Amino acid sequence: MKHNKFKKNYLPPYHIKTLPIKKIYLEGKLSLNRRGFGFVTPSDGTADIYIERDNLKSALNGDKVKVLIIKNRVEMNREGKVVEVLEHAQEIFIGVIKNHKKNFYVEVENFDLLISVGKKNLEQLKELRRKKIKVAVKIVDWKNLRGEIVEIFDAETIGNDISEILLQHGVFENFPAEVQAEAKSVETEPTAAEISKRIDRRDLKIVTIDGEDAKDLDDGVFAKKIDGGYFLGVYIADVSFYVRPKTLLDAEAFNRGTSIYPVDRVVPMLPTELSNGICSLNAGVNRLAFACEMNLNSEGKVISYKIFPTVIKVFRRLSYTQANNFFSGDTQELSDCAENLNALLEIYKLRRKIRTERGAIDFDIPELKIILDDAGKPIELTKRTQGTAENLIEECMLAANETVAEHTVKKKIPSVYRVHETPDSEKIEMLNQLLAHFNLHINATKNKNPQPRDFQQILDKIKNQPAEKIISSYTLRTMQQARYAAENLGHFGLAAEFYTHFTSPIRRYPDLIVHRMLRASLESPQDLKIFAKRLEDAAKKTSERERRAVAIERESSNLKSTEYMQQFIGQKFDAVISSVTNFGLFVELENGVEGLIRMTSLTDDYYNYVESEFALIGKRKGKIYSIGDELRVKLVDANIKFRQLTFELAEGVTAKNLIAEV
Repeated sequence: MKHNKFKKNYLPPYHIKTLPIKKIYLEGKLSLNRRGFGFVTPSDGTADIYIERDNLKSALNGDKVKVLIIKNRVEMNREGKVVEVLEHAQEIFIGVIKNHKKNFYVEVENFDLLISVGKKNLEQLKELRRKKIKVAVKIVDWKNLRGEIVEIFDAETIGNDISEILLQHGVFENFPAEVQAEAKSVETEPTAAEISKRIDRRDLKIVTIDGEDAKDLDDGVFAKKIDGGYFLGVYIADVSFYVRPKTLLDAEAFNRGTSIYPVDRVVPMLPTELSNGICSLNAGVNRLAFACEMNLNSEGKVISYKIFPTVIKVFRRLSYTQANNFFSGDTQELSDCAENLNALLEIYKLRRKIRTERGAIDFDIPELKIILDDAGKPIELTKRTQGTAENLIEECMLAANETVAEHTVKKKIPSVYRVHETPDSEKIEMLNQLLAHFNLHINATKNKNPQPRDFQQILDKIKNQPAEKIISSYTLRTMQQARYAAENLGHFGLAAEFYTHFTSPIRRYPDLIVHRMLRASLESPQDLKIFAKRLEDAAKKTSERERRAVAIERESSNLKSTEYMQQFIGQKFDAVISSVTNFGLFVELENGVEGLIRMTSLTDDYYNYVESEFALIGKRKGKIYSIGDELRVKLVDANIKFRQLTFELAEGVTAKNLIAEV
């Protein structure tokens, strides 16, 4: 036979060696579904990976995980299993005490999770179990899922629902005893020796303008007309003088990163001895400050400036309401501040014009404000409005922030910057798909990056149109997330080449860093290199802390707005479709709350989700539910546990299509 010469090399098929299939590992963030399974969003931006309950390897919601791909037939249907938890997103959990045989556990809310707490303090554990009192447990051993109780929640205590949210994010409201002791040791008045070292600005009629309830006043302003233009002084609390590196106060402030503002309280970055006391620019007392004094020409452009430590004595503490009344013509109450306020108003208009002309984006999206009674119950939902005074102060702070940022760059002072990068091209493409329904388009190609003014032109075109809120919100989601960085990358939304955060060191750690670097450049330049080594890590950590604060504030708002809406179950409302998904329609009511109409409740047809059309389209009847449509809806559930509102169609037919009106 012809193949006999190959006989000695011949092996049956089952002896043929095959190359091993290459294993694919990816890292990403896990999002768990209430039914137990989850999805991992890979860090490389590729499609999500489905994870069965049995393949989670004890990973929890939000964890950063390493995943092995086990099914990869079609990229959009990839399936994997968690092989390693790289970073836990949460270490404190809320639940109730359970016991099995002789062991006690915390059964965690919203998770299929039991955390062992041993038998220490046995009688207390039995009492907590009997009364079904909630506890917070901190994981101390991830391998064996063992924890220790760090907080007990009495259901009768006002505000414990918000305290639970804080603890779940790892936020303890009270400062450690040793930090509190250090705060109490800080001087309560500036010393004569320190005042003598500074440029004295106590003769200026500086005012602070804040909300009525504000206690941490970190910015004061003074303005006057001068030959050819204006003088604008922005005076910021000199927190860096009191919070020094390598102290317990500084370590705690860095760990907190920012003050947090849930609906019912403030969780400050600094103890109140500093935030409401010696660092707060209270009226009528000597206070140490950092000044950014600017000379502006007649068009409002900064033509010269000085940045230096100073001592001030605030002339008057004004509320936004008082200032707005003044700007509306009721000038009698603040007649002794009139020269300052009138100059500030003129500067505000000029600076606003400059920002508008350079194309800065102005997202005029009202923020939901929740009014609580003394028992912590929500009694009213309103929308926060910005008056002239609020906008004026914001414009002054923007001017100071830009000036300080440009100063640090040009003087080569290492610093932390507030950066906002160009939107991702894929997100712009998705936005353009939506805008096409309104005969609008963002001018962007592969060879032409979009400019801020391109977005602002869209917002101008939809001003006062029925679809304004929808398009504004979607445009905002298209933007990159602003963050802190050790390199000045500019601020896209503000159309600013230089930008930092300098004006709120009482409540933001990055501002404290900026002050510290400015101080070092003036007093001890040799320390700049030492401080600069921490900047990258500090920028990353404070960006994370900011995102945590935003999540807490959003969750507390969702909780209380859901609680408020419980009283309206069964009632009908006018709503607008704010988002369309493959599982239903998100709708927003006039009062700002949002909820879901599940696709399963649309029983008149079988609906397909058409992503490119932002719509659900009926298969048989062709009825379309699209983003921007107005509906009449009925509230059928307000689930406080999951902070979710569920609606159904009240009339089944769209009342008006907003697309036709733009």
